[in-house]
Amino acid sequence: MRSRTGTRAGQYAALLCYLVFLAFPFLWLLSTAFKSPRELGSLHPTWIPRNPTLDNFRQAFDEQPLLHAALNSLLAAAGAAVIAVVIATPLAYVMARRRTALTRAATGWVVVSQAFPLVLVIIPLFLVLKNLHLINSLFGLTLVYVVWALPFALWMLAGYVRAVPTEVEEAAAVDGAGRTRTLVSVVAPLLAPGIAATGLFAFVTAWNEFFFALVLLKTPEKQTLPVILTHFIGAEGVADLGPLAAAAFLATLPSLVVFALIQRRITGGMLTGAVKN
Repeated sequence: MRSRTGTRAGQYAALLCYLVFLAFPFLWLLSTAFKSPRELGSLHPTWIPRNPTLDNFRQAFDEQPLLHAALNSLLAAAGAAVIAVVIATPLAYVMARRRTALTRAATGWVVVSQAFPLVLVIIPLFLVLKNLHLINSLFGLTLVYVVWALPFALWMLAGYVRAVPTEVEEAAAVDGAGRTRTLVSVVAPLLAPGIAATGLFAFVTAWNEFFFALVLLKTPEKQTLPVILTHFIGAEGVADLGPLAAAAFLATLPSLVVFALIQRRITGGMLTGAVKN
């Protein structure tokens, strides 16, 4: 009993340390966003601002078009998430249920594609989008995000499909449902946690992405929020720390809100009451 209690206490202690490690950057960013310029230049920084101020937020909105950039990021990220999930769901079903040479090749492509660095594909990607007249286009950027998120989305959803008992599909077939009807009416609802997790992954990846947006978007009115954040850094590399922290803090909120809204879907039981008796 003592050994079990000690093991559980160690697990909780390790989890607490991990949570502190994850929360530290966010909390420090929040503290910096509310500090005055005098406190930001202090040689003895404090966790809690002595004189909290909203001037950094006002200055950030005055200097850069944060709302417009956030709207651009939202359109690209949400579009990429929806399109990736719509494409990946039926493809993942085929990959999981039909073990053919084609599906094995697709699985290999999913694994290999994750090994390619961004810088390796940016030049051919730029040339392809240029020929399609999609440079400096949010639609073109959204397509890039879809292609980049699709391999991992396929791999992730295929694992969820394999967790669905085949008895569920056999019961649907006995009731006269075809493959498409089975996927839409029976399998897809059971994949709700997986679809939510995959959509969240695609959204957060696109929302935080910087490199593609920097290269493919040229005019300020088309740029996304991560690119706009770099404008708070001067030509000599000196950052306007207060407004930068305020803008970066605001940029993290949508990801947290999206996760909070769908976390029940992610953690909920996927197959509760699904199998016919």
